[in-house]
Amino acid sequence: MGTNYTHSSSHQTTLSQPNTNSAVFTRKLDNEQYYVAANWSRKAILNKATDHDYKLTPAAGTTFEFSAAFSPVQPAANIPAFADVSKSSITGWEKFWLSGGAVDLSGSTDSRAFELERRIILSQYLLRVQEAGSNPPQETGLTYNSWYGRPHLEMLWWHSAHYALWGRPQLMEKSMQWYFKAYAGAEAIAKRQGYKGVRWQKMSDNEAGESPSNVGSFLLWQQPNIIYEAELLYRDKPSKELLQKYQKLIFATANFMASYAHYNAKTNHYDLGKGYIPAQECHNAGETFNSPYELAYWKWALQAAQRWRRHLGLAPDKSWQAVIDKIAPLSIKDGVYKAAENVDDSYSPDSKYTIDHPAVLMALSTLPANGMVDTATMHRTYDTIGKVWHWEHTWGWDFPMVAMTATRLNQPEDAVDALFKNVQTNTFLPNGHNYQDKRLTIYLPGNGSLLAAVALMCAGADGNKIPNPGFPKNGKWKVKWEGLTRLP
Repeated sequence: MGTNYTHSSSHQTTLSQPNTNSAVFTRKLDNEQYYVAANWSRKAILNKATDHDYKLTPAAGTTFEFSAAFSPVQPAANIPAFADVSKSSITGWEKFWLSGGAVDLSGSTDSRAFELERRIILSQYLLRVQEAGSNPPQETGLTYNSWYGRPHLEMLWWHSAHYALWGRPQLMEKSMQWYFKAYAGAEAIAKRQGYKGVRWQKMSDNEAGESPSNVGSFLLWQQPNIIYEAELLYRDKPSKELLQKYQKLIFATANFMASYAHYNAKTNHYDLGKGYIPAQECHNAGETFNSPYELAYWKWALQAAQRWRRHLGLAPDKSWQAVIDKIAPLSIKDGVYKAAENVDDSYSPDSKYTIDHPAVLMALSTLPANGMVDTATMHRTYDTIGKVWHWEHTWGWDFPMVAMTATRLNQPEDAVDALFKNVQTNTFLPNGHNYQDKRLTIYLPGNGSLLAAVALMCAGADGNKIPNPGFPKNGKWKVKWEGLTRLP
């Protein structure tokens, strides 16, 4: 009903006017009720045009100001005036821009430097406006509904991890509180499927209800995101209080991950699948097992969960450690990583697996090599994907992800080229929005992933000794930055 204006009898609007310069609208739709309060300066007339449509007309020739407040509860009698809202906005934005990280590319002679700065600045603005709330954001933020207005939990890292990497972890932490609300439902999913712990919903709503989906219900890569984001918080400010706050979420998440992996007596390894769809969603759930990104993320997240136990003075969890020690290796054919262990034509000319996210590269993007990824093999895989991939069938966050992989492979020229790959879904409009197509004219994971990639390209990852590892050392790039945080 949010954008359906053709059923006026299905909802109700009631108006009350405490005085001639204010109004309160009570809105009811099914079992939902909320309020819209407004006040204005000077003389104006409020008229009802049609059901649910009111027009406020100021007197001619006057300076006119008004403010409005939306609330699930009856608003206070005096909502802030326009001047107060304006002052608060100015103060808030000044605080935002004077906090966190900054990148300065002035002095660079590469013609793309100014455009990259533009995207960096506008992405910070757009994400602060649209994605710093208490619920996981949807792909189009607050602008309009996409995927029925549902947030996608597998995308949480790409939406919000950049806050921590850019020195504003408190903005990332706000949406992490949703997991406590979602816990009971995630626990019920795991129990229903015969697993321990919690299996986090893929596509949900603000109340943590699980949305049916012929793809989403089979995804796995939403599972470790809460561990990664909690780890970013702890790296920023280690404390026992933080460990205790997120202990329940981390441990239950890891319990599911360990119970989901199953032991293969023939290989003496723990497998993932069959029965899931990897980040590259063109795979068949009934056939797929041991895709590289999910394997790498599984091991890293379980190791991080073990570190939390150690920080809390607890012994390692034996079931977690068994999976860590014997998780299946990434499958290789002809010297490159396969899209999954069951896939033998990952990169052939007629392969159906050269569209969508190039998820093989994700095993070395947000994650370190960690004993799972051989960099020489990933180099060959990276080069192969660059030649055969159908980039017109990718998404906006894929390009910064590829830049992250290139950075970890010490290929800075490729990292910058990936950010500027000439593909429609890599379009950044004059207002900064990442355009995909006519349906998705904005796509905020593209902005979030850009900021995460730039953080890695500047600050690097743990153990990195090369300054600005994602930028070429050809004399064309002058990169200065402050306030950024290294990735694991």
